[in-house]
Amino acid sequence: MMKPHLPNFRTGFRIFNSFLCSCFETGPSSSRVAASPYATCTSATLPEELNQVSNNMLVDSFGRHHTYLRISLTERCNLRCQYCMPAEGVDLTPASNILSQNELVRLANLFVSSGVNKIRLTGGEPTVRKDIEDICLHLSNLKGLKTLAITTNGITLARKLPKLKECGLNAVNISLDTLVPAKFEFLTRRKGHERVMDSINAAIDLGYNPVKVNCVLMRGFNDDEICNFVELTREKPINIRFIEFMPFDGNVWNVKKLVPYAEMLDTVVR
Repeated sequence: MMKPHLPNFRTGFRIFNSFLCSCFETGPSSSRVAASPYATCTSATLPEELNQVSNNMLVDSFGRHHTYLRISLTERCNLRCQYCMPAEGVDLTPASNILSQNELVRLANLFVSSGVNKIRLTGGEPTVRKDIEDICLHLSNLKGLKTLAITTNGITLARKLPKLKECGLNAVNISLDTLVPAKFEFLTRRKGHERVMDSINAAIDLGYNPVKVNCVLMRGFNDDEICNFVELTREKPINIRFIEFMPFDGNVWNVKKLVPYAEMLDTVVR
């Protein structure tokens, strides 16, 4: 078996990990910890050491070369989903500490030059970032990048997607946890179910294939809709991706809300 490039990987990772440690805010409050999966990298300047990234930087201890990068564009979100954010929202990082467009593109270019061929834009809600079209245009022009994707709640996507596609966005994931408008409003603490459905249909009309729909499955809330979601895939190029309800501080996680994969699959088969 070929020995993985551990020394180079560890050196590269140590440089980048030091950068990350200074980039992500942590704190004792439950609201900040609950939002940490969506934290935005914050740095006014990127360390010069990152210019020395080698192709071995993304090789892990098992010898695997990682080719997929997720970039959080913002902490902001126009929904308040109960499983990921408190009703009052979270304390936002000052705008001056958020990666600028130039810094973001520079960082992405370093990863792409090291072998990354897929970038996914996330948040918060990435479409609330005002310069998202320009970001997509610059990222899609990076030599070696094959896929530029987005994960979005779909609230504003329908009207922005034509321009985003022109700017090189070629893969779309839309989050939708229920097909019932009243349940959507209860879970997200906002209206907007129809707008999300419009975004799904807009993506289909624009030729995205497949349009991936992410559904966080929770027993007692939407587990009775499993087959209704699957039915969406019968006539349209939609892939439903059922996602495990994950525990975060402050989201009232309970193991009883989990729906095992085998049980879900059995429901679909029957």
